[in-house]
Amino acid sequence: MARGSETRSKIMDVAQAAILAKGFEATSIEEIVAGSEITRSGFFYHFPDKNALAHALIKRHIEVENELFGRAAALGEGPLQTMLIGLKLMAELLDDMPNGHPGCIVATAAYQDRLFNRDVRDANKRAALGWRSRFRGMFEDIVATHRMRDDVDIDQLADMVSAIIEGGLILSRAVDEPSVTAQQVRLLQSYVKLLFAPEPGL
Repeated sequence: MARGSETRSKIMDVAQAAILAKGFEATSIEEIVAGSEITRSGFFYHFPDKNALAHALIKRHIEVENELFGRAAALGEGPLQTMLIGLKLMAELLDDMPNGHPGCIVATAAYQDRLFNRDVRDANKRAALGWRSRFRGMFEDIVATHRMRDDVDIDQLADMVSAIIEGGLILSRAVDEPSVTAQQVRLLQSYVKLLFAPEPGL
């Protein structure tokens, strides 16, 4: 990785940790500069302002999820198995964080939307709608080859994936139990498996 890319990545790592811990408004550029061991001009070389940084963090968050579900698609043999593997990989990712997942930059931007400019709010909305579209597409592929055991709306099912993950992150922090989010993702995986399990005698 080139030095400039390393510096940009370090800035984003420091900023994300601070923003998720205490919020966007409470995170100062000075704090990010100190944590990244760079100068203010070094920060502004990579990001014209904090909104540009937030936009980059949302974009990186989407890339991480794309990579995770890309791995699931490569490992899965059929749409249902791909979905189940994707949820398993997500739970394992959460397990690998002994102090718990710090939170979601997209959820942070949604809660503090008045602090962000329109470009960041639009990027955040696209991220949320992108997850809905991704999971809806995955469920549509599953429904094409597997019968649902319950009459469930596909759009609502797609939103349920995001709601459980984001809700798990909030609950995990509220009760100070790092394992909560991974547990919730595993319960979702179990629900999906049961929802599409063959009915007895069929």
